[in-house]
Order: sequence, then structure tokens, then C-alpha cells
Amino acid sequence: QALKFKVLVKNKKAGTLEESMLRMDDVSHGETEDLSDSDFLSEDEETDDTIPLHRSKSPTKRRGDRRSSPPPQKKSKVKKAKIALALSDLVVYTKSQKFVSFEHSLMNQKCYENNSIGETQARKLVRYSAKEFISHTTRFITRIYPKGTRMSSSNYNPQEFWNVGCQMVALNFQTPGTQMELQDGKFLDNGGCGYVLKPEFLRDRNTTFTPQNVGGYSKPMSLSIRLISGHQLPPSSLSKTNKADPKVQIEIFGVPEDQARKKSSVVKSNALSPKWNETFSFNIQVPELAMIRFCVEDEVSLVNNEFLGQFTLPVMSLNTGYRNIPLLSREGIKLESASLFAHIWYY
Repeated sequence: QALKFKVLVKNKKAGTLEESMLRMDDVSHGETEDLSDSDFLSEDEETDDTIPLHRSKSPTKRRGDRRSSPPPQKKSKVKKAKIALALSDLVVYTKSQKFVSFEHSLMNQKCYENNSIGETQARKLVRYSAKEFISHTTRFITRIYPKGTRMSSSNYNPQEFWNVGCQMVALNFQTPGTQMELQDGKFLDNGGCGYVLKPEFLRDRNTTFTPQNVGGYSKPMSLSIRLISGHQLPPSSLSKTNKADPKVQIEIFGVPEDQARKKSSVVKSNALSPKWNETFSFNIQVPELAMIRFCVEDEVSLVNNEFLGQFTLPVMSLNTGYRNIPLLSREGIKLESASLFAHIWYY
């Protein structure tokens, strides 16, 4: 409650919080402090927000700094990075800390320290240590970031890391696609204004939930969607008239057991007012983590479809009854007048 409407600055930090408080009365504007790269680099890769590293030639001396530097070692090549003290002092609740292991964090990590883990390592941890991973994210803010080999700024599926409670699942926002549609849809739940609270079973430190074994945390939902019609769907780029052959794909993203995809039939040469009147049913074990995506495509050929529009939202945000589903472009911009008409029902 105390942190509502506040901005949290996540960064490396020089020294302790107590030292920051002592500096409040000190004139440290524009001064910098050296950080060892071992403070914030993982053993096998750098984080994507690593500040530039360079050899430190003359550590900055500050009034009130009584710490003595250890004698130089001939063979040691410790890289140093400078951080502005004014920035460092803003870091209170979200201090970046190198991730070593879940056991190391449990024994040594402070509640205000958080880790950044690359997607490759994080995916292995999800696969082989999901229970420990969830235990970790109940205690510490954990950030996942794309691997460095994604030279084209492609994205991974954020759902697999939301499933284990990761609070900051970083994506390449400049790259549209299903992954960014899930990201935007996830935060529709609060109007896109920031924090979304995780389900209780991902906040309980004694939880036994894992995505592969939901156990007693399952609250099954039987979801039925009657896709009735479409309204002024965008035309195919291959056609100057509204003669696309639209079909609708409904996907569920969530724990592995809930992943599902169903497709409607194709309505020939009518994107203006296509009618389907088809019913699709889904059984969802963990609706609190599930996302639903409606995607409209033009069937150009049996093996080639053209994206026309989509809408993604949390399953728990669905309302029952007759619903108008707006459609968004690849870039997340609302397509004026374009929508789907459906009847939603669940128990």
C-alpha cells in the first residue's frame, strides 16, 4: 500500500542503504563510485542492462569514505564499472544482485535485492527446478531477459515464466507478434497502469504448486464460446475489396495442461459480415494464469494465412453473455469498427 503511485528504480547500488542515508546531507552530486563486475554479472553471460565496463584507474575519493582499498594483485584483472552516486541512492527496494543459485539466494539474498536471469538458464530452471524457482519468486523480484543471440529482436513466450511467478518478464517491445500481444493482454487486467498481483498460490512461501503439477491448486473452469459473426473485418492486403476469406483461431495460454488452440471454418469472400455460429469448448485447470487470444486470419491458401487482427486478455477478465470483441493490429492499435460477436459462458 505504501508503494502505490511510486516509481521503483532498479539498478546496481554502491554500498549499503545506510551509507546512502548518510550521504543525504553530503554533497555528492556528480560523484561516482566503482563497482566490481562480480557484483552484477552472472558467471556465463552478461545481463542486457549491464553498464559499460572499464578498468578503473583512480577510484573516486569522497568525504566520509573511510574504506581502505585492498593491495593490488598482479594477476588479478578485475573489471570496474562506475555508477553515479545520485542514481545509486535512488535504488532502495530493487537492488540488482548477481544470481548464483536458489540455495545461495535463500541463505544470503536480502528481500530488497533482485536477480536478472537469461531466458536460456531460466528455461532450464523451469524444466528441472520449478518448485525451487517458485519458492524463489515468492521471496524475491526476479527478472527474465531475452538471450543475446536474438539479433533480430525476436521474443520468447512470456507465459512460461509468468507460470513460475517471475515478476519482470522483459521482452523486445519493438517487435510485434504473439508474445507482445500476450504482454499487452496480461496488463489489460488493471487498465495497463502497472502492477498486476500474482495469484495467491504464487505468493505463498509454502506453496507446492508447479506448472507441471497443479495438484490441489486446480480450480477447473469449463469455458464455452459461441462464435457468432464478424463485423467490418480489415481487408486482405492482397485484395482492394473486402473479399478476404476470414477464419478465427482461439488459443489458450497458461500452464502446459491448459494450452489449447481451436479454429473456426473459413467464410469465403466476406470480411464485411462473416457468420460462423460455431461453438468451442475449453477445460481450463488454472484459470488464474490463463490468457485467451482471438486471432482473425485470411486464408490465402491451405498453407498460408494472413493476419488481420487479434485481441488477447486474461481468462479471468472474460464476462459472460453476448460480447463484442474489439480487434487490434499487429502494433496493438485498435482497428476502428472491426470486431467479433460471440456468446461467452462458463462455470
